[in-house]
Amino acid sequence: MLEIGTKAPDFTLPDQDGNPVSLHDFLGKKVVLYFYPRDNTAGCTKQACAFAEKHPDFQALDAVVIGISKDTVASHRKFADKYSLPFLLLADPELGVLQSYGVWQEKKLYGKVSMGVVRSTYLIDEEGVIRAALPKVKPDANAQQMLELLGN
Repeated sequence: MLEIGTKAPDFTLPDQDGNPVSLHDFLGKKVVLYFYPRDNTAGCTKQACAFAEKHPDFQALDAVVIGISKDTVASHRKFADKYSLPFLLLADPELGVLQSYGVWQEKKLYGKVSMGVVRSTYLIDEEGVIRAALPKVKPDANAQQMLELLGN
């Protein structure tokens, strides 16, 4: 994970419609940047739907929600459509952003070791500085947790 108080690495990735989106596009706004393992899995769906349900609250706080995984643009489009997700989903199949944010890590499941995304969330301020870095977040509690951090 990146350290609180450091500048968030800038990036440009395609969204669910294939449009390029850069982190610097959101200077002047708070950004909730959440990294998740995979579209349409139980935990990731819970997390995305919780962010979708609370999206008006994030908007009221002038905060942008962005989800990033290694899934493709097409996978993100289907995921966003299926659950009416009102925020950006960015595709990072080359893993560049996932690695630069320190969320592509070795994981162990049932004794098997593999590389994957550790579900993590960053809060980035209006100047592009990391204000919170949360590793291993719980899918169903993450959106509320971020709203509480934004409220402070």
